[in-house]
Amino acid sequence: MYTELRETATELAGVLWREHTVYRERGGGVVIRGEHVERWISLAPTGGRNQARLRAGRLLDGGTTAPARSEVVVDLSVGTAELAAVCRRLLADVAAAETRPSRARTERPAKDRGRGRPKGEGKAPRPRKSRHTSLGSWVVLICVAGVVGLWAYSVFGTSGY
Repeated sequence: MYTELRETATELAGVLWREHTVYRERGGGVVIRGEHVERWISLAPTGGRNQARLRAGRLLDGGTTAPARSEVVVDLSVGTAELAAVCRRLLADVAAAETRPSRARTERPAKDRGRGRPKGEGKAPRPRKSRHTSLGSWVVLICVAGVVGLWAYSVFGTSGY
């Protein structure tokens, strides 16, 4: 099954993107990476005869893959053009998911603020306090000054200067 997936993925990658990388994933499937479009497509065996699970997602900064945004089971006996059409639809779903605002980022009405959200979410940021020297820093400074004072007393206090 892997060789069939690999051949199908290689043909599919050539139709979808000029620049691509095809490699095997841990689960026995095949991944097509399009670095220039920041997207990936995965073909994995489903257990059914001549079927594959097709997933699509985006690539994150640093080259890691984000979880799949879309998934569908396809019949591999259809032609490459039909598979490419399914892939394009999945990639369009991934792109649409990126443009939709997340619920966490949308602003709630003023009357709803303060209810039903985790602590700290939606509050105005606290003003930064100016930095002051902490008690521990003062203790260290006093100890250093004491050591310097003792050294100065031992050197200059006993010699008669």
